[in-house]
Amino acid sequence: PGGWLTADLPGHGRSPRAASYTFDAQAALVAEALPADRDVVLLGHSMGGMVALAMAGFHPGVRRVVGFSIKTWWPPDQVEGMREQSRKAARVFASREEAIERYLMASGLRGLVDPAAPEHEAGVVKTGEGWRIAQDMGTFDFGVPDMPALLAKVSCPVTLGLGSEDRFVRPVNYEQLGVDVVTFDGLGHNPHVEDPAAVVEVLR
Repeated sequence: PGGWLTADLPGHGRSPRAASYTFDAQAALVAEALPADRDVVLLGHSMGGMVALAMAGFHPGVRRVVGFSIKTWWPPDQVEGMREQSRKAARVFASREEAIERYLMASGLRGLVDPAAPEHEAGVVKTGEGWRIAQDMGTFDFGVPDMPALLAKVSCPVTLGLGSEDRFVRPVNYEQLGVDVVTFDGLGHNPHVEDPAAVVEVLR
């Protein structure tokens, strides 16, 4: 009820690149796309969940946040690995099909969806040399998530969800945050793809 707005995060899909991909910077850009005169409930997956929490810290219209599959534990070597990834040029492929396979791997969707499905079109772009994923490699340098600091700025209710089989998310890190936590039994890092109804039920 009330309508849906689905945004490609900055530097992803059809959205243009940004100067910075910190959670605050992304939240400020996404907020520009929200209707100014309506209350909103933010649903965010993984990085999108962090962006939703950052937005809830300053946007007066946010009434609730549902974030799921948010990786809150980042050892220093993983952070440096992501920053190193952000400095590399995107790999260019000879065919669109190869680029889509790369996109599905990078987004954790390989094996979960049909590579021929039309919704993957926004995940790749054609260049003069061939095809590459649309995602700006700079998006891998987003900083270290500070969940307690983000939550301290949020006054609306927050629900966090995680798949019981998600190898990127540690339940113990959620238990320390003092918010409602929902576990999607038998699901991995992409519960909205694996079982969309389960995610919708949490919203309801």
